[in-house]
Amino acid sequence: MRRRKLYRLKLPTRTLLLGERTLLMGVLNVTPDSFSDGGKFLDPDRAVEAALAMQRAGADLLDIGAESTRPGAREISSSEELSRLLPVLDGLRRRLKIPISIDTQKSAVAEIALGAGAQILNDISGLNTDPRIAEVAKRYKVPLILMHMRGTPRTMQKQPFARDILKDVTGGLRHSIGIARRAGIPQSQIILDPGIGFGKSFAQNYELLARLPALAELGHPLLVGTSRKGFIGATLAEQGKSAPADQRLWGTAATVAASILNGAHIVRVHDVLEMAQVARVSDAMLGW
Repeated sequence: MRRRKLYRLKLPTRTLLLGERTLLMGVLNVTPDSFSDGGKFLDPDRAVEAALAMQRAGADLLDIGAESTRPGAREISSSEELSRLLPVLDGLRRRLKIPISIDTQKSAVAEIALGAGAQILNDISGLNTDPRIAEVAKRYKVPLILMHMRGTPRTMQKQPFARDILKDVTGGLRHSIGIARRAGIPQSQIILDPGIGFGKSFAQNYELLARLPALAELGHPLLVGTSRKGFIGATLAEQGKSAPADQRLWGTAATVAASILNGAHIVRVHDVLEMAQVARVSDAMLGW
């Protein structure tokens, strides 16, 4: 195990130190069709209460997504995405103390969300869907999370998997970094996410977790999201049936610990209270 490199991430209202301890990013899906909690927080009042509960449980960041990115998910319009997102942002205004990240692939949504109080942009397409997101991030001076995805949510598990997953992810992230840098995003404002589950085989997801130190060599902080994902369900399958999303807590805990011990600065999780304990113990091992 190697100590993580320290980074300072500048937000409009504060500076975050990455690497001294693992930061927890709570997941809030305000969608009817997300794989793990679709429809549960579509009601804005329930979504606001869930966000505040994650803050109380120890979340350092909140990532809100209003468009499902599960395998096979359909695309929605900017207006539909904003109709789900804006009531939640309005309800959290002056109540939520932790920074909000917006999970979107649309520059129009990104810009309006930043104007409504968000402070980080999270693009699962790594600027391949709408490169103008980088321009929005530069204009508002916010950090940008670039994730690797092979294909699109609709196609990512249908097309052939990469022969060399580390090479594929590294090359894809370098491409995304290039788009961001040409748009004027400082290197210090870019976070990388290997995109666990997004166009990778189950075995490749585990390989990426084991080889995170190689991705750290790209010179950016790492965010990893494994929470409740299908490769965990497949590993925990009984009688050929994948474990349901709500029965993947301990499998998720194992992957979160592995992510931290291999260099993740931020872990994106649904079960904040439990994963906060995993992070504390894993951080103690790193500091030994």
